[in-house]
Order: sequence, then structure tokens, then C-alpha cells
Amino acid sequence: MSEPTVTESIRIDAPAEVIYDLVADVARMGEWSPEATGARVSAPSGSLQVGDRFTGTNKHGLARWSTQCTVTEAERGKSFEFTVAVKPFKISTWRYEFAADGDATIVTEHWTDERDGARGVVIKGLGQVFIPGSRPDHNRRNMQTTLTNLKAFAEAAQK
Repeated sequence: MSEPTVTESIRIDAPAEVIYDLVADVARMGEWSPEATGARVSAPSGSLQVGDRFTGTNKHGLARWSTQCTVTEAERGKSFEFTVAVKPFKISTWRYEFAADGDATIVTEHWTDERDGARGVVIKGLGQVFIPGSRPDHNRRNMQTTLTNLKAFAEAAQK
């Protein structure tokens, strides 16, 4: 896997397991993300495990799209990672890490752009139709919003 293209972190006054459970419940992502609206999970009920797949749903302005996602790491309270594809092309990897900081948790979100090579140029060009400008800058802003919203939700739930 490549080095992350964008990384953002936030300190949340909640246990790592609580925050992990929120993030790993991908159907709820739309509650804190400005772009991801949720997911359709085909796995049996319970926590997603490595190898499980889900369909991520997204929006930006009037544009709506879905992606095929595969969980590549799932260690409760430590890390959650999945790859994103628009078959047959790998688009990105999203990773969340959870590190204890006293009674709080440092949550770090990583986005790695996997659109490389000649196919990547075409995919990036198509992406400009929906989201013009720098995708890393766009994702950084969205990650900051997502983490801020996640913090507010997790901390309110602890009261």
C-alpha cells in the first residue's frame, strides 16, 4: 500500500472501543461525513471483519454514486481499514487508527489515493467532473468535518 495522501487527527473524550464501533458501523457514516451518506452491508449482523464487503454511498452536490468496499483490517479499538473500488478499478484506501490518550482517544483518519498509472489518469479526469479541483484538499476538508462531527457525537453519547 502507498503512503497516505491525507492524514487528519482529533482527540475525542471517549474510549477507543466506543469510537471504533461508530466508525466500523459504516451504514452510519452519513451521520458525520459531508460526502459519505452511508453504506449497504451484505455481511451478517455484527461487526465487519476482514474480507467483508459493503457498498458505500456518497453524494456531492447533485451527484450521487456508490462504490464497492472491502474491509482489509478490523481490530476493535485499534484500527479499521477498507479499500474502495469502482469495479474493476481500485480507487482508494481509508484507514482509521485509535490510540489511547489518558481517558480520551486520538483518532487518526488516513486517505490513500490508489488511482495510479494510465487508468488512474482517466479515473482522476472523470472525478473532476463531479468534484473539480484538488481531491486531496477536498478530502482533507471533509475529513476535518467528519472527525469534528464524530467527536461531537461520541462525546455527547458519553454524558
